[in-house]
This record gives sequence, structure tokens and C-alpha cells, in this order.
Amino acid sequence: MTNFSGYLPYAFALIIAIPFLVLLRQFVFTYIRLKNQELKLLSVKSNSENKTHSYERMTLFLERIKPSNLIQKFDKGLAVHEFIFLTEKSINEEFEYNASQQLYLTKNSWQNIVDSKNAVIELLHRTYENLNDPSLEDFKTVFIMNYMNNDDYIAATIEDLRKEILIIA
Repeated sequence: MTNFSGYLPYAFALIIAIPFLVLLRQFVFTYIRLKNQELKLLSVKSNSENKTHSYERMTLFLERIKPSNLIQKFDKGLAVHEFIFLTEKSINEEFEYNASQQLYLTKNSWQNIVDSKNAVIELLHRTYENLNDPSLEDFKTVFIMNYMNNDDYIAATIEDLRKEILIIA
């Protein structure tokens, strides 16, 4: 018969070590699971912050392209066609600067923003075409009146953005 007494200290150490190894394994897996949850929460929070920031930026863009704000831009000594050119250029540049925000907006909201931008530019040109050699002040007055006589599509778009951000938040 074999003498097992030489293996007794190893068996004793193994009996003591197994519960510690099981607990250590459990601790490591729990720690990893919690860290993964933390990373997911941080990415969700970051994504939510990106969406909120996008809605803020696009609301600011819409505020800037309101005709009441556009007529205050640029020198009063410009010719009407120069004012229209600079205003359209300014709108398009700011729109292009904010184009990446569409990643965080709903497709419907982005389309409403694009439609609002295009409607303002179209209103600029339509107002000019319907006037015979106006002064800049006359053009600006008619431009504002034409906007006010139509639906306030910019305010409607901003309100839609407001509703959406409340759903997201």
C-alpha cells in the first residue's frame, strides 16, 4: 500500500486554496461585469450629451436664419443683390459647419431643418424678384413682411426639436 501521508500537506493546502481561488475568480468576473456596465452607462451618457448638444446647435442655427435676425447682419450700405449674396453665403456656410449634427437628430428633424434653410433662401430670392429695384431698407421690410405673412416654419421646426429633446432626455 502506498503511504499517502506525504501528500497530506499538499491536500490540506489544496483544500484551503480552492475556496480562495473560487472567491478570487468570482471577484474578478464581478469586477469585469461592473466595469462593462460602467462603460455602457458612460457611452449612453456621452451619446445623450451629443444628442442634446446637436439639438442646441441646430436650434441656434435656426434662430440665426430667422429673417428678423438676418436683416441685422452686414453693412447698411450694401446693394440688395450684395446683401442677398452675403446672407445666402452665410446661411450655407453655417449649415455646412453644422451638417455633422444630422448624425444625432431624427431624420424628420433634419429634413425640417433643411427645408427651413431652403425656404429662407427661396424667400430671399422671391422677395427680390417681386420688387423693382428696391432700396436695401425696403427689401428688408418686404422680406420680413413676406416671412410673417406665411407660416412660421422656423418656429415650428424649433418646437419640433423641443418636443424631441424632451423625449430623449
